[in-house]
Amino acid sequence: MAVAVGTKAPDFSLKDQNGTIHTLSEYLGKKVILSFHPLAFTPVCAVQMQDLEKNKATFAAKNTIALGLSIDSQFAKSAWSKELDIAETALLADFFPHGKVAEEYGILRQEGFSERAVFIIDEKGIVLFSKVYPIKELPDINELLQYL
Repeated sequence: MAVAVGTKAPDFSLKDQNGTIHTLSEYLGKKVILSFHPLAFTPVCAVQMQDLEKNKATFAAKNTIALGLSIDSQFAKSAWSKELDIAETALLADFFPHGKVAEEYGILRQEGFSERAVFIIDEKGIVLFSKVYPIKELPDINELLQYL
């Protein structure tokens, strides 16, 4: 079961596509969107991550940072971000230990990849929004923007 609204978000440290380490607790004082996608190099996941990149300025105006996460390696994330022309949004690799963050958020599937899910964490590290989507469904970026 996914982490519930009103609970403290599990902290983590993961590398992004550029090898930079991101720790959730570093973002205290900002809202954080954690946008989990099952696997890189798939069509719905690509649009999901491109939506984050396209709305980066809007998120920043709302004191929010968006992070994409999947179980793919940092090297796969690097190649994929170049293919998608994602230069500013951090795509985090929940690769080792395999799927640990997805597991802590209650969304690691038996197949070894995460559900498609979005969590919004408030400025104090509390989960404000939690939604697991059907695996083939693109999260509605307008729903997230309205929620913020």
